[in-house]
Formats: sequence, C-alpha cells, structure tokens
Amino acid sequence: MSDDTRLTFKEMCAKFDVTPRTLRYYEYIELLSPDREGRTRFYGPRERARMELILRGRSFGFALEDIRQWLLIYEDEGTIAQMRAWVEMANGQLQELAEKKRQLDSALIELTRLRDETLKALGETA
Repeated sequence: MSDDTRLTFKEMCAKFDVTPRTLRYYEYIELLSPDREGRTRFYGPRERARMELILRGRSFGFALEDIRQWLLIYEDEGTIAQMRAWVEMANGQLQELAEKKRQLDSALIELTRLRDETLKALGETA
C-alpha cells in the first residue's frame, strides 16, 4: 500500500488496532477529519500520521486535549507559546512516569522478596 492510498473506516480500525467506537470518538472530538464521500469515510496519509501521533501520545499517558496541542504543533500551526506549553506538559508527564516507574520497581522488589521468603519456607528455590 502506497502512502497515497486511502483507507476505509474498517481498514483504519484494523491498521491501528482500535475499535470503531474509538475511531468515531476521535472524529467527534475533531482529532481526525477523514474525507467523506456520501456516508463512506476515507483516511489519507495526513489522517494516518495524526492517528500514529494520537496513539503515541496515549501510550505516553497524555490526555486527549494535550494530544490536540501536540497535533497543532506537529502541523506547524502551534505558536511559540503552545510549544513552550507542550514542553512543560512533557516535563510533567516525564516526572509522573518516572514516579510510576519508581513505584513499580519498588513493588517488583517487594513481591520478589515475599515470593522468595515463601519459597524458602516451603524448602524450594525460585
């Protein structure tokens, strides 16, 4: 499939592994604007690139409104103030993710310790 190929609604869902409800919602909140021919929607290279950014932002834990700002910057419509706000949002998200990682690391250590103690009490090893 070339970059100029348009995807149907069903193909877009399959390509990005999202539900029809999710794709409709992204359209409803105007993160995506597919071409329409009658009732049929078509997604070109622009919409596919936007979908990749939306999913990347979601994987980073960003809210959809934060992603909207990211998309504005991506399309070079963002102002310097929006770009600075984005950097601040990214810094905040990096701090939040680092804290979650610290908590996960701590939980892994504690769970491993408890498992090893239990195995030792059973006379077994990990």
